[in-house]
Amino acid sequence: MNVENEKCVIVIDEHLPLGIIANTAAILGITMGMKMPNVVGNDVLDLEGNPHMGIIQFPVPILKGNTEILNALRTKLFEPQFAELTVVDFSDLAQGCKTYDEFTNKMENTSEVKLNYIGIAICGNKKQINKLTGNMPLLK
Repeated sequence: MNVENEKCVIVIDEHLPLGIIANTAAILGITMGMKMPNVVGNDVLDLEGNPHMGIIQFPVPILKGNTEILNALRTKLFEPQFAELTVVDFSDLAQGCKTYDEFTNKMENTSEVKLNYIGIAICGNKKQINKLTGNMPLLK
């Protein structure tokens, strides 16, 4: 990933309880990390020589969204012009499942238009991501 020309952002529904926001960010980050392992830096040592695992090599802003913004953003991300972006979404359907089997079974029987997204992570071309999310404030 070319840090100068590429970017990652996470957009999360600001109206969720803090625990669900944290869980959503963790799930999106873990999944995105699996899709982009090359963005994690090498492990490092502190002054005493204790090892610390490498972390992502650039900031990932978490932006403020809501149900309408997230659903519109996800719909836009299905357009062919955004096909090169890496997109991870997390919906209320997924959040409500206790097992991955339950999630896959429910997803197979649910139309995309019935999903309510609670978080979306996007990585790729900086200009495209800025076009999609550049006016969104940080989630604080």
